[in-house]
Amino acid sequence: MSQTSFASTSGLSMSRRNVVAGIGGLSLPGYLQLRSSTALADTESTAKAKSCIIIFAWGGMSHLESFDLKPDAPAEVRGEFSPISTVVPDIQIGEHLPRLAQHTDKLAIVRSIHHDDAAHGRGMFWNLTGHKPPRAGNIPPMPDDWPSIAAVISKFRSAPRGVPNAVRVPYPFVDNGTLQAGEYGGWLGVKYDPIVMRPSGGEPFAGVSRTLGSEVLNLNDVDVHRLNSRRQLLASLQLPSGQPSDNDSYKHFHSLAEEILVGSAVKNAYNFDNENPKVRESYGNHIAGQSLLLARRLTEAGVPVVQVCLAAGDLNGASGDMWDTHGDNFNRLKNRLLPVYDRSVAALLQDLADRGTLAETLIVMLTDFGRTPRINGAAGRDHYPDAYSIAFAGGGIQGGQVYGSTDSKGAFPKSLACTPPDVHATIFRALGISPKAMIYDMLNRPLPICDGVALPLV
Repeated sequence: MSQTSFASTSGLSMSRRNVVAGIGGLSLPGYLQLRSSTALADTESTAKAKSCIIIFAWGGMSHLESFDLKPDAPAEVRGEFSPISTVVPDIQIGEHLPRLAQHTDKLAIVRSIHHDDAAHGRGMFWNLTGHKPPRAGNIPPMPDDWPSIAAVISKFRSAPRGVPNAVRVPYPFVDNGTLQAGEYGGWLGVKYDPIVMRPSGGEPFAGVSRTLGSEVLNLNDVDVHRLNSRRQLLASLQLPSGQPSDNDSYKHFHSLAEEILVGSAVKNAYNFDNENPKVRESYGNHIAGQSLLLARRLTEAGVPVVQVCLAAGDLNGASGDMWDTHGDNFNRLKNRLLPVYDRSVAALLQDLADRGTLAETLIVMLTDFGRTPRINGAAGRDHYPDAYSIAFAGGGIQGGQVYGSTDSKGAFPKSLACTPPDVHATIFRALGISPKAMIYDMLNRPLPICDGVALPLV
């Protein structure tokens, strides 16, 4: 197995003497801006990724059945699945990921990630913001939340006119009927909320245009004349001076929709009629596969970052379509979840490789957390944030390697432990964005975009 050793990366370093001598009368904000821009220039010269696709297995993918099996563990930990060999000697993954086994030469598998929150929404918040959840309970989005990875990327990577800076496909994250914090613009503002788009097909897609108050952009349902009429009506409405507007998000969304309709890149990406039928079929005729195909087409249209909620079906449908396998873990994974994931992700990797764009497209495979080492009485595994697996591909990442390890039961990191902030630092560096770059919160306080250290995966 190719086991990477840990090496820290350093950002811009200035002593107090250098600061005083070199920047003279610069104010603190001016110095921070200089520090941020210099750090950006330092990373942009070596970055290879032009866009990013984040694949999120919502519900908590079991590391013990996917990327970190323990065949020598006791039966109550080992489970029913066996590891299989892959195209990379000494790297093994789960038997129900046979297609991905043919692409491990493209993957950097991280087996030692962990955090400290076992709730779905808060685990997702950790992974998608790189920061500890700000409050207890089931957390809906708030304007003072830390912005998501997609929102921060869109702050530094603008898209062409008529192309959104960040897109979520095909659903927003929902838990027990509550829209979840962690995937929005937060204190960067609503204009950094990644919009939601759905592919026009893929079972069991039903074609609804809204999900729990989150706008879903379906270009098949947008009428240009009606949109223009709405825009003119909205422009004629004047709110009293100083009154906060609840229409900010609405206006931003519809303004963007209008620009998309005027342009052609996103409309063309959304129209699968001009896609190679064999390529489209390779992704699978389900919402997961068609969502990843749309993600590939959107990044080619100029969208800097696309986040895919990779479910096997509708979030509001059967629980068997989600990764929260408290019961019947092995049948659900074997019969539905892993085959859908395997086919769609492998198709994306092969498609990008065939098109010659894998090197410039960073793929990041995330989840809320892992599953408990011990199998419960319902033949399931429960929430477990103390150890889980993720993976990277493309965008300058060196494939064919495993970073870190867990103990004999997959319970805790054994070597090279890392956390979501380190994952974020890795993503930013691959995109040429320094993890030390600064953004400003609602009180205009400068904050580094990341608290982590990039993993040495390049």
